[in-house]
Amino acid sequence: MSEEYIYAVARVRSREASLLGRTDLERLMSCPNEKECLRVLRDKGWGRGDSANSPEELLAAEEEKTWDFLWELTKDTAPFAPLLLPIDGNNIKAAIKCAVTETEPRGVFLPGGQWEPEDVLRMARERDFSPLSPALAQAAEKACQALLQTGDSQLCDVLIDRACLEEILRQGKESGLEVLERFGEWTVATANIQTAARACKAKKNRQFLELALAPCQSLDMTALADAAQRGMEKLLEYLGTTPYAEGAAMLQRSASAFEKWRDDRAIALIQGEKGEYFTAGPLFAYAVARRREIDTVRIILSGKRNGLEDGKLRERLRETYV
Repeated sequence: MSEEYIYAVARVRSREASLLGRTDLERLMSCPNEKECLRVLRDKGWGRGDSANSPEELLAAEEEKTWDFLWELTKDTAPFAPLLLPIDGNNIKAAIKCAVTETEPRGVFLPGGQWEPEDVLRMARERDFSPLSPALAQAAEKACQALLQTGDSQLCDVLIDRACLEEILRQGKESGLEVLERFGEWTVATANIQTAARACKAKKNRQFLELALAPCQSLDMTALADAAQRGMEKLLEYLGTTPYAEGAAMLQRSASAFEKWRDDRAIALIQGEKGEYFTAGPLFAYAVARRREIDTVRIILSGKRNGLEDGKLRERLRETYV
């Protein structure tokens, strides 16, 4: 495996040099408007060389370029499971709803998953999810049945979302890559915290929590569900006894503060891959870094477009990998 990734990691290292750093973000922040931000980004090679590209087209082009580059280096999707499975989950949910309601999909699929949207739609229409992993296939079948019998689209979503989280954990453990295990645990635990907080505010019952929460090592699901049932104060109190106490403080401030904390800590989890040369870890770290970079640029462009004051905009900026 070490020889397999030496060349790929070397190529990733050369690409890391072009990632946006704090100085680049400050330059974007100093731009008077969104149009000037776009000019600066195009000067740095963002987009497809067409100055007429809209902000969303430019960002989509960067996402596409990232994966085109990574697929040049490896055809193995396993090292990218934490990033690809949420896309697949979205597409499975959308396909099931289209199949059950007998409607044509319009703007409901996301690009970049492990399975093509057309293939996922065919699976849903034929009720044959065997190409998926066993856990996802079972969840998809249950989601179909639930939607047919109850018409409850939220139940459909919960079943698929939990299965995707469980797959992230499973594939991380089976990968043999410590970074994927760490990142997977972080992804699932913080998703559980967000689910518990939303369920608490919406006063969801215990059955919902038991269906929605995906077991992970760093959280006690029974204690988490109990706390969520007893109100936000008790939920924050429980989280204060876990490795996510800092996140609880952010959650108390706002949902957006928690999301920023989650994303920043995720970047910290992959920093160690800068010293790795013989595994797929650096490829995964680069994919995460690029996604966070694109998300940060999206935040800046949106802020400039909507006239958000610099102080408020800076509060939302994510940490960079470089």
